[in-house]
Amino acid sequence: MELVTTPRVTFLRGLADEIVQHYGRGRMIVAIDGPLRSGKTRFADDLAAVLRERGHRVFRASMEGFHRSRDAQDAFGEDTPARYYHYGFDESALRRVLVEPFRMGGSTAFVTSVFDPARDAWVEPKWLTGPADAILVIDGRFLLRSRLSDLWDFRIALDGEPADPADVLAYAESDPRLVASAVVDDRDPEHPRRRFFDSC
Repeated sequence: MELVTTPRVTFLRGLADEIVQHYGRGRMIVAIDGPLRSGKTRFADDLAAVLRERGHRVFRASMEGFHRSRDAQDAFGEDTPARYYHYGFDESALRRVLVEPFRMGGSTAFVTSVFDPARDAWVEPKWLTGPADAILVIDGRFLLRSRLSDLWDFRIALDGEPADPADVLAYAESDPRLVASAVVDDRDPEHPRRRFFDSC
């Protein structure tokens, strides 16, 4: 289904074409990182829609679906921004039930969410399968941290300076804009634009 052409959709079509140039065939994962409330989820949803418009089989996931429970986080000590940055998400589950089985392709099933942070409760896993050629678009904080960055084929960082204390820690350790395949200024959502980030 063809989307209505707007400046945002035109921008995303260009970005989708760039992603697909790196894609070819098989399974590909696109990760979208950025500061708290920078519009990561909407950007990921809209990019997924454009990739579907291009005829690709696309799956969506978010790091929000791989939160640790409050009780599980408490095992790592006092509730601080540092604890949240280091232990707020279950990266083992992310790898085990989503990234690794998605990469295997074929009939191997994968799960795009295991936890509902709003209810602080596990969700019934919904096992999915897809064709050999498929794209996973995942959004979330800290996705481009050094220990996860190599999991993704194409890395997008939404531009913006960190304000939340956990983001400040994350950016001090590894600014996602420095490892991104593309940095996007999405602060005017109707007119996103590329930014060529200079670390100097």
